Amino acid sequence: MTALAPAAIVLQPMTLGDLEQVVAIDRLSFPQPWSEGSYRFELTQNQAAHFWVALAPEGQRSSLLDRVLGRPQRTIVGYGGLWHVVDEAHINTLAVHPDWRGRRVGERLLICLLDDARRLGAVTATLEVRVSNVVAQGLYRRFGFLEVGRRPRYYADHEDALLMTAYLGGRSGA
Repeated sequence: MTALAPAAIVLQPMTLGDLEQVVAIDRLSFPQPWSEGSYRFELTQNQAAHFWVALAPEGQRSSLLDRVLGRPQRTIVGYGGLWHVVDEAHINTLAVHPDWRGRRVGERLLICLLDDARRLGAVTATLEVRVSNVVAQGLYRRFGFLEVGRRPRYYADHEDALLMTAYLGGRSGA
């Protein structure tokens, strides 16, 4: 499959109707995935939460037959989320379906999350990433994230996490 221009992906806020596909991608992406209930809580109860989905280009979305059979009308190929607290955005999840990796979907999602964070008034963005996930670390570094710490045995399987932070511009308290 050829590389897809990042503009072909459509980004939209996550909805409850997206949860089945999001949870499926989460399970394919992480050793300890979030539950559907966790995502449901974030979308309905957590006012600090802001989640986005990346949709496949129009020509690669579910067919009419899929819609008639009750399958998703939106084909989600990735998602990301953040919590906005005071002047900080904490990127809590970002994943791309394995079939869509290497096509700049993660890049588009990260840009979306950082733009959303700025719009909300965040001055910095933080995240944790597995020490073994060098691909994600490279993406984050390209967007100004710097390693500022390490959380030993952070994940349930005892892998360390790198703590990364990026300055988004603006002034704290502004």
